[in-house]
Amino acid sequence: MKILYFFLIALFVSACQTEQKTAEFKPEHPFLDYRLPLDERVNDLVSQLTLEEKVQQMMYGTPAIERLGIPAYNWWNECLHGVARNGRATVFPQAIGLGATFDDALIHEISSAIGDEARAKFAISQSIGNRGLYAGLTFWTPNVNIFRDPRWGRGQETYGEDPYLTSRIGSAFVKGLQGDDPNYLKAAACAKHFVVHSGPERDRHVFNAIASPKDMSETYLPAFKALTEAGVEGFMCAYNRTNDEACCGSSALLTGLLRDEWGFKGYITSDCWALVDIHVGHKITKSPEESAALALKSGVNLNCGSVYFPYLVEAVKQGLVTEAEVDASLKTLLKTRFKLGLFDPAGMNPYDKVDSTVINSPEHRELAAKAARESMVLLKNDGVLPLNKNIRNLYVVGPNAGTTEVLLGNYYGVSSNMVTFLEGIVSKASSGTTVEYKQGFLLDTPKVNPVDWSTGGAKDTDATLIFAGLSGLLEGEEGESISSPYLGDRLDYGLPNNQVDYIKLISTVTDKPLILVLTGGSPVDISEVEPFVDAIIYAWYPGEEGGNALADIVFGNFSPSGRLPISFPVSLSQLPDYDNYSMEGRTYRYMDSDPAYPFGFGLSYTSFEYSELAANNALIKESEDITLTVALKNTGTSVGEEVSQVYVSYPGEYTDAPNFALIDFKRTLLKPGEEKVVEFVIPAERFKMVDKEGKFVHRKGTYKVFVGGASPLKRCEELTGKKISFIELNLE
Repeated sequence: MKILYFFLIALFVSACQTEQKTAEFKPEHPFLDYRLPLDERVNDLVSQLTLEEKVQQMMYGTPAIERLGIPAYNWWNECLHGVARNGRATVFPQAIGLGATFDDALIHEISSAIGDEARAKFAISQSIGNRGLYAGLTFWTPNVNIFRDPRWGRGQETYGEDPYLTSRIGSAFVKGLQGDDPNYLKAAACAKHFVVHSGPERDRHVFNAIASPKDMSETYLPAFKALTEAGVEGFMCAYNRTNDEACCGSSALLTGLLRDEWGFKGYITSDCWALVDIHVGHKITKSPEESAALALKSGVNLNCGSVYFPYLVEAVKQGLVTEAEVDASLKTLLKTRFKLGLFDPAGMNPYDKVDSTVINSPEHRELAAKAARESMVLLKNDGVLPLNKNIRNLYVVGPNAGTTEVLLGNYYGVSSNMVTFLEGIVSKASSGTTVEYKQGFLLDTPKVNPVDWSTGGAKDTDATLIFAGLSGLLEGEEGESISSPYLGDRLDYGLPNNQVDYIKLISTVTDKPLILVLTGGSPVDISEVEPFVDAIIYAWYPGEEGGNALADIVFGNFSPSGRLPISFPVSLSQLPDYDNYSMEGRTYRYMDSDPAYPFGFGLSYTSFEYSELAANNALIKESEDITLTVALKNTGTSVGEEVSQVYVSYPGEYTDAPNFALIDFKRTLLKPGEEKVVEFVIPAERFKMVDKEGKFVHRKGTYKVFVGGASPLKRCEELTGKKISFIELNLE
């Protein structure tokens, strides 16, 4: 009783102190009073601004308004796979690698960690007067464009080619980054690039993506809609035109669809310098004033890039827009800053308590390692992996072994704990193992010196690890990939010729295992080298713990469990033209022939068996969920995680339907011999098809539902030696 008494007294004293502080709080302006409703605060602030000040507050680099005590704020920040371009932060695997995990729970943990680091870094930046670029809390992430074509250099920023996978991963990222406080945002996420933005990079400021209503609803829009439902705070309109309208000047997209139909309430920013493209690239308007007015009236609230929104002052004078329209747009924009707590006293926001100890903390580094391990995909293994960590001697060769460049991808942060592949291998192998390293070849340039010392190093070793593939120098965004002849895109698709030649050459000097580790953010044609190596691991751009993660897989500390989030075509001849935005013939859902390595594919060191697949109802009913159960057993000799995937194929009479569509997935950890029942609850809406008008409809017929460790393509059966189980459900 005594303890309860003192507890109640303490609560009473605390309440009295809070009430006293509240009574003493007398802000100079109503917009600074956190006790008032949000709309009232925003209205008060806007009412005190001149027209010139209003439009300046709609630029990404907003100036201070000293007479109101408002500091400068820069909206532009990035956190694609960790806080980016702003000094020390945990570097997680590139987004395409996060997609390869098929683990949305893990992605939620990662983005929550990113949000914590963002908050800590923001507080420190504020304390030293850093209010510039990449120091704010409004992050222009995630990129949920569909990786429709492997030539696109920025495809690495996406979660792959499938809209359902992208929706699940993207929604988890948004929720983790923004936090779950009912009043405040931890950080503000932003869905980009809206919409049908997927290359070519060289034409992104001028191209017109023509997409049918069916393709829009079935492929290009679902992930953006899912992020709206997940509560994403921002949207970014793309550089290009879609169906003849500039994306940043389309009232049909930004107002009609996004705000009116989907109910989006947050802010919309232009991509950086995209408003210039309306005038200069697309030639839709005749002046900057017209471009600024069109963007504002279409729904854009924030101008990233060159000074275009300040032309709104003149646009008001010319009668192109009204000041009331400027006010309404600015109010929408300002709400985000209020929700971040930027106008509240220090300590009011629960995220103010996050301190600097979270930045690249041991817990976050372990999270990065887990993500890297789950992302790596074993494409081939002729029984040589895993290696014994007590192997006598090991040869490591290739330019990607010893550089941090291939850990990063694009839109990256930096860390003082970057672990290269070479460092990881050395740290995980026995201290008695002889490990020799030579670079051997250049990434994309034939060497000049004709003398070859490196291939001979493989002759007397027990195994050779070859680190090859791509880097951000060869693929990425328009201006980042300085070694790309195609402004970041990959129009040649294969490995550079000098890499192919080297791998073939080194295979002639040894009969011991050759293990190829590839880095990259996109599919690559490896048909020329696959016959010459015994195992292939696709490591993506795995982040700061990439070296440790790779070594854990090589030496069997963890069984590979990554799955391809994008198909690897046999060749580019399998695909339509790059600048054709029809989905016909693209991705596993619409391709006419099987790819070399299919979506959802990935090998393991153990084996899994599926049995007893069943549904709670043989009928699909419009308003009822379908519950699927399947028995999953680890029939191998090592612990492993299986990524169980559920696909649907549609009644054969509907020739406009996809081949297959992913409708659920789940990870399960099993010990050798262990068996679990895995359950999937499938909403009836996932069985809907899209008609020519872009409407989701239920259609009668017999549906096949497949459950297994890969997509139900014949090529997956060839690579895994297993058939994918299915049951039939009917919709009457």
